[in-house]
Amino acid sequence: MNAQVQAQTAVKTRAKRSGMKLWPYLFSLPFVLFYAAFQFYPILYSFYLSFHDWNGVGDKQFVGLANYITLFTKDPLFYKSLYNTIVIMLMSMPVMILGGMVLAYLIFNMAKGRMFFQTANFLPYITTPVAIGFIFSFMFDWQTGIVNSILLKLGALNEGVYWLQDPWLSRVIIAVMIVWRNLGYFLAIYLAGMTAIPQDIYEAAKVDGSSGVHTFIRITLPMLRNITVFLVVTSMIGGLQLFDEPKLLYGGWTANQVGGPDNAALTVIWKFVNDSFMNIKFGYGSAIAYALFVIIVLFSVASYKLSMGKGDKA
Repeated sequence: MNAQVQAQTAVKTRAKRSGMKLWPYLFSLPFVLFYAAFQFYPILYSFYLSFHDWNGVGDKQFVGLANYITLFTKDPLFYKSLYNTIVIMLMSMPVMILGGMVLAYLIFNMAKGRMFFQTANFLPYITTPVAIGFIFSFMFDWQTGIVNSILLKLGALNEGVYWLQDPWLSRVIIAVMIVWRNLGYFLAIYLAGMTAIPQDIYEAAKVDGSSGVHTFIRITLPMLRNITVFLVVTSMIGGLQLFDEPKLLYGGWTANQVGGPDNAALTVIWKFVNDSFMNIKFGYGSAIAYALFVIIVLFSVASYKLSMGKGDKA
């Protein structure tokens, strides 16, 4: 009788444990289903589309690697858009990383007003891209822009500059937009990293007579190394996906000026959107998306290996 009771107890215990193991899967099931339906399936379907010619209405026509061959051999705008994207990224990324680090260090050592300056620098990051496009289009307008007005009053210019119609100036303006919007984010990340550094290290350095600059270079920078690697890699990924700033600056309200002057502001994502949804070539657009995916992976791996030291590399 006792053996039978023990057997029943063991069965109930196993059933209870199995039920406890099942609950986490049941709770995560809604997320898995939504992810599969709205993320994983579209990713696979777009890869399937990249081997077809399709306008979204008629039948799909299988073309094999023709979209990729056309993209890499017969579409100079793709290379132009990739060049623009990399140039704008290289203009903005070092400023954001170095500027965010220096500003974070200055704010971290403030005795008063730390919260005010931290909030003031972070506000542009939560500003909507549409508002940023409005602000910069009015600032650099040839006739009514405040930049030309100030420079004319100071005597630095004899006549207004066509800021938004010069290829290189347009790239610089887009880089300034990116820095203005994202600098507060970099500052906040670095500030959080500096807060996590043990204060005993700074006190010991101060006792040893270390100056502020020496402490920053010898202690703060090495301690923030992992954060810097994270920001470099994520900045590289975000930079190659640049779209909002150039699109809102030049084509936010109409589709008349795609890519800005001489296509100097055309980025890979803008070209993808234009080819996919304006020219209605979904197969070719999918090929652009997957080509960009491979480029992002290569750039991310390269930036990670360059950012990490030899001893930290896997």
